[in-house]
Amino acid sequence: MSWARLLAVLVKEFRQIRRDHLTFAMMVGVPIIQLVLFGYAINTDPKHLPMAVVAADHSEFSRSLMAGLETSGYFRLTRHAASESEANRLLERGEVQFVLVIPPDFSRRLLRGERPQILLAADATDPAAGGNALAALNAISRQALALDLGGALAYLRPGELPYEIRVQRRYNPEGLSRYNIVPGLIGVILTMTMVMMTGLAMTRERERGTMENLLATPVRPLEVMIGKIAPYILIGYVQVGVVLIAARLLFDVPMLGSLALLSVALVLFMAANLAVGFTFSTIAASQLQAMQLTFFFFLPSMLLSGFMFPFRGMPEWAQIIGEILPLTHFLRIVRGILLKGNELADILPELWPIALFMLTAGGVALARYRQTLD
Repeated sequence: MSWARLLAVLVKEFRQIRRDHLTFAMMVGVPIIQLVLFGYAINTDPKHLPMAVVAADHSEFSRSLMAGLETSGYFRLTRHAASESEANRLLERGEVQFVLVIPPDFSRRLLRGERPQILLAADATDPAAGGNALAALNAISRQALALDLGGALAYLRPGELPYEIRVQRRYNPEGLSRYNIVPGLIGVILTMTMVMMTGLAMTRERERGTMENLLATPVRPLEVMIGKIAPYILIGYVQVGVVLIAARLLFDVPMLGSLALLSVALVLFMAANLAVGFTFSTIAASQLQAMQLTFFFFLPSMLLSGFMFPFRGMPEWAQIIGEILPLTHFLRIVRGILLKGNELADILPELWPIALFMLTAGGVALARYRQTLD
């Protein structure tokens, strides 16, 4: 055992780590990213969830109820819908988390002691998103009309509530987490495999020494990118087919929408991730660096997309980052098609951000592509 030789090896290793900037960034950056995301961005108790209201009764009791829900911090009134069908449309598109329907005879029946019913429809595709809000609903409802039910109306306060809130958990009545997780796995698996496989494509050419042969051919950068990407799209469809079969046979996940429409969305989503992988392959000098870049992209995608934690529970800055990622929009598309039966008009607001991301990533990849090894 020679301490001098051991010291020489240690010095060599530290110098190599210092020269490999990407590896050093992974060692320092990943803990910081995890600390920030888990400490600030991740919240399992979402507040200020958007709610649409269909109020056919405009009495002080209705206004107090709506104000009480907003004051609780769980609900945020964002839309006044003209009809129940319009509010249901907002719920289907995911623009609101809840729909509150107050009947026209609410105040009259309340004063008569007939316990009128109010409907609260919740988007339960992600049971964790609105679970705490629904759990606190009874306490919120009891406090909402505490001031109004005073004086001559004090007889309505003792005992049970003078009105009833009927909760409808739409699209996932039993609150099964697998209805939310299994469709989301399609996007997560594709993100991981598509980015990684394409990220290794060009770096593999360099490490095997076949890059010179590719550059000697009259193939243009766009043709190289499409040729590298196209085979993995077919592989992606095979992966999706396996997940869908397992989702139906093993987990009994409903499939209410069009699988053909889902296939169209899959093309855009896979192409966007493959373009990212191709961009990484033009940046990385080795397959190890390509995999490190893939991890840098995959970690925020999984944590900020709404797959593991409720998207609306994250702070605004984290939601802005999440809106950039294609996985965020694809999760809404696949869950909407399978669980809600969404059509093309419903998913268009989620399709164009994926297409824009794909064009941007593809443009960066083409700009960085080199026709020579220098």
